[in-house]
Amino acid sequence: MRIGELARRTGVSERSLRYYEQQGLLFARRTGGGHREYPEAAVDRVVHIQELFAAGLNSRTIQKVLPCMRDCDGAPSDTATPVLVEELTAERDRIDRMIGDLLRSRGVLDEVIAAASGEPAAA
Repeated sequence: MRIGELARRTGVSERSLRYYEQQGLLFARRTGGGHREYPEAAVDRVVHIQELFAAGLNSRTIQKVLPCMRDCDGAPSDTATPVLVEELTAERDRIDRMIGDLLRSRGVLDEVIAAASGEPAAA
């Protein structure tokens, strides 16, 4: 499929798809006219890339993680290394810390809102 169709099917801009390709996250073959041609599996790959970016991973980490993920065929991957698992665990711990910080900030904001509205603070 061409880049426009992949963009339409995944909801990702053509510019982002070209960026993924530059970062080594997505691969396309070129036609004789120089157009990108993506296999059907590219749809699942782009969905995985989007999920990993949404989880806060950078493109370098995503490049290491993608080969370890299961695609639509459910086939397991044996490319995960102990170092990668350690890096991903550290990333998850960082996200957990951020969640804790956000929950504390929300609690402070709840107290300010309660005080400003004259309502009792939530437990």
